[in-house]
Amino acid sequence: MTIEDKQTDLDKRYLRMARIWAENSYCKRRQVGALIVKDKMIISDGYNGTPSGFENVCEDENYVTKPYVLHAEANALTKIARSGNNSDGATMYVTDEPCIECAKLIIQSGIRRVIYARDYRLHDGVELLERAGIVVEHLFLDSND
Repeated sequence: MTIEDKQTDLDKRYLRMARIWAENSYCKRRQVGALIVKDKMIISDGYNGTPSGFENVCEDENYVTKPYVLHAEANALTKIARSGNNSDGATMYVTDEPCIECAKLIIQSGIRRVIYARDYRLHDGVELLERAGIVVEHLFLDSND
């Protein structure tokens, strides 16, 4: 097994863990999970949902996501800010392709790699990450992963 194969296996493992973490989300339309990994250690995690102290309802009566719902990436990054860890040089594993707002936060956080499993309808987040020199990989997980 090559070094690349070992890295891909590790990336898939962390992506599967992010997918499991997404199950904590109360959002009905889409559950998203994120992990931040540094030196093979998970240093933060997040899933999409409402801010602390808010009701755990992500969509309004018309099934539209409420504007104050936090994305999984933002939740993982704010946990880093409140901890003694830092994300310089880390990898973010996220179940879904980051949006442009999350991409800006990722860039500022010092994360160097982003691995995601599902495409999003817009690709401007990935384009911005790549423009900033961050390695971005779409790693599809099938039902067997």
